[in-house]
Amino acid sequence: MLCEICKKRQATVHLTEIINDKKTKLHICEVCAREKGEEMQTHFGLTDLIGSLMDFSPAIAEEKMQSDISAKCGVCGMTYYDFQKTGKLGCGGCYDAFKDELSVLLKKIHGSDRHIGKMPFNGEKAMKHQETLAELKNRLNQYIRDEQFEKAASVRDSIKEIEKQINKEA
Repeated sequence: MLCEICKKRQATVHLTEIINDKKTKLHICEVCAREKGEEMQTHFGLTDLIGSLMDFSPAIAEEKMQSDISAKCGVCGMTYYDFQKTGKLGCGGCYDAFKDELSVLLKKIHGSDRHIGKMPFNGEKAMKHQETLAELKNRLNQYIRDEQFEKAASVRDSIKEIEKQINKEA
């Protein structure tokens, strides 16, 4: 496939742009991609992204800074206003100092303020097996401590069955 911009070189970069819920795909060569990348970098940066998500404007931020001087990191001294200007936190203590503000920001960006992560296709099933195994092993240890050996033997057999099932699925 030829580059859609220069129509000379092979397209190796594939961009997808979504504007107002309209999806556009662009297939371009590396040279045109570099040029387009430079164009995009000059028009858009991390600070712009964070500022737009925080409804940041210098006037609003200045007013907020005057009204809330206590929003300051106790470790590095950075203020939330500084974070809004730079888009970067000063240290690990900033996460605690600005926890409420960052929570709102993360919800806007990711839809949640907690990272759940990705799970393989059959990962949920495997996780349930692991939880069941952990519960059974705890019960087994309790039965052994209480000297209830018949119950312990039954639980041990259940553990072996689940482990066999896990090995088959793997």
